[in-house]
Amino acid sequence: MNLSYAIGHRLFRETAHGLFDFRIINQAGLHFNGPALICSNHVSFLDPPFIGQAFDEAIHFFARKSLFANPLVGRILRSWQSIPIDRDKPDPSSLKTTIRILKNGGRVLMFPEGTRSYDGNLLPAEPGVGLFIAKAAAPVLPVRIHGTYEALARGAKCLHPATITLVVGDLYKPDLASLSHLPPKDLYKHLADEVMTRIAALPLPV
Repeated sequence: MNLSYAIGHRLFRETAHGLFDFRIINQAGLHFNGPALICSNHVSFLDPPFIGQAFDEAIHFFARKSLFANPLVGRILRSWQSIPIDRDKPDPSSLKTTIRILKNGGRVLMFPEGTRSYDGNLLPAEPGVGLFIAKAAAPVLPVRIHGTYEALARGAKCLHPATITLVVGDLYKPDLASLSHLPPKDLYKHLADEVMTRIAALPLPV
């Protein structure tokens, strides 16, 4: 964990716990050996840093490629282990970078929906996440974050009081061998739908 990441990690951890009573359901699910694609729902700008601070070790994030055009912002994003990606059409560079990180034992956070929800409800997964799952052939960790929509919904101008909870699912390895008969387009959709189904199965405990 480099210095810039460590400072950001500490800042967001203090903010999450100090302002939003951040909680984790199945915290043991965050502790495992080896690489993983961490897949989460997406409702707020708070999702990446608040999910990232839940892990004790550094993880990698995707960020819109256009953000890297600003030299200062790009430098900060790179120091926070962000991978530039074209949200509308994932390019070979981001895929190769992700595969390299995973092969080296790293972890990468992805949002299968591709964009923040307008109303807090889950959106269908974009096929692009299925492409990454298929090509990376790495374990997948589904998680679902609750409360960030109430804290900072899409379009909101300021933070609002909320309790934020991260529900952690079970790490799983997609059975790519049994799906090898599917054409690539159908395979990617199947894998994307599967991870979204697993995320949907992580409601906030009553």
